[in-house]
Amino acid sequence: MVFSSLMFLCVFGPLVLILYNLSKNITYKNIILVAASLFFYAWGEAMYIPLLLFAVLAGYGAGLVIDRYYARPAATAAMILAVIVNLGLLGVFKYADFFVDIVNNALSLTLKKPSLALPLGISFFTFQTLSYIIDVYRGRVRVQRSLLKFAAYVSMFPQLVAGPIVRYTDIAGSLSMRRVSAKNFSAGAKRFAAGLCKKVVLANNAGEICTMLLGGPVYTTASSWLGIIMYTFQIYFDFSGYSDMAIGLGKMLGFDFPENFEYPYISKNITEFWRRWHISLSSFFRDYVYIPLGGNRRSAVRNLFVVWALTGLWHGASWNFIIWGLFYGVLLFLEKFPLKRVIPKLISPFCHIYTMFFVIMGWGIFYFTDIGELWLFLQHAFGVGCDLYDLTTVSTLCTNLWFIVLCLIAMTPIPSVVFNYMCKKSKIFAVVFEPLVVIIGFALSFVLLVGNTYNPFLYFRF
Repeated sequence: MVFSSLMFLCVFGPLVLILYNLSKNITYKNIILVAASLFFYAWGEAMYIPLLLFAVLAGYGAGLVIDRYYARPAATAAMILAVIVNLGLLGVFKYADFFVDIVNNALSLTLKKPSLALPLGISFFTFQTLSYIIDVYRGRVRVQRSLLKFAAYVSMFPQLVAGPIVRYTDIAGSLSMRRVSAKNFSAGAKRFAAGLCKKVVLANNAGEICTMLLGGPVYTTASSWLGIIMYTFQIYFDFSGYSDMAIGLGKMLGFDFPENFEYPYISKNITEFWRRWHISLSSFFRDYVYIPLGGNRRSAVRNLFVVWALTGLWHGASWNFIIWGLFYGVLLFLEKFPLKRVIPKLISPFCHIYTMFFVIMGWGIFYFTDIGELWLFLQHAFGVGCDLYDLTTVSTLCTNLWFIVLCLIAMTPIPSVVFNYMCKKSKIFAVVFEPLVVIIGFALSFVLLVGNTYNPFLYFRF
């Protein structure tokens, strides 16, 4: 089940919110939340419900053991075992086929691949569990002794299958005491509507154009660039739209989830881009990998490349994702060391163009999981072995020029700044037009969903 589905919007979402708010009792709310989350997960991955429950029980038990034997060898052993178990689950289900292929190719063997289906959201709920276990071990959070509350934390359906990665510290207090006010519910509904429009109006349309231009066997330099630019729009509006909907749902349930995007495409360097893109993942690797390895104090270059190799691998069991991660590792190395004093002196427009050029090229590496197709794309993008343009691409560009302009505006703070300014400037606008804009956004999304079969969530596969 996805948020941008008629089943969620018309049945599951409203029903859960009604049941959830029938009582102010926190235990009742947590029971409804866990039950709804398990049903939500089972809708798409019923066979992996035992895996999710195992992750909950293993994380809960590890936390209790670490707390009981705090600062003693048994706590360290429990923490290490819990980390191994969680990473082991991730390794078996997500990377087993990839590693078997590597072994077969390296040693000329014919080992059979397990070919296990990837459980929805495994990369997200394992990282959430890991952050809790490590923070309990470090003494940064108090252990959660209620299995119900811990299950609500790990399985919470708004962010269960595609993030953001919510750390236990972000919502620890809300698990025990929260209140859904009319103000927060209204803010959550507006945030959800904004995310739904991003997804349905912008991401889906950009994705269809991208698939048309890059999905065929033959493409030109023009179609290569227009296609990957459309993918640049699609992946941002798809993932940031999902994050907006998750944050909005969280508010409607009484939680404050962390921001996951902060207009990354207005960045003026790659370092800034990764402070603004998928913030919860970047901060996870910083706090649980980069800093423990030594951060900037010891072997900074090594730590940088380890983190980015792992970041690439986290996104998928394919060489293109590792190349993508190392691609950003090289760019960040150049910005942090050889070009550290040069980039701040460059004029702002050049910095933005430089950043977006490499971001778009990065999405090209990300898009093509087949290395042969990736190499062909890179050649065509720079005019090697293909025509410069074709009539289909020219026609597509002309037809969708208005849509491209809309996407360019929507990826900046301009709409939010103008909307907030109008709300502050005019009480009538805030009282009448603000709810009207939300209703129109919902209505437009409904109309498009009814008549459109193209509605994927890109980050569900991670």
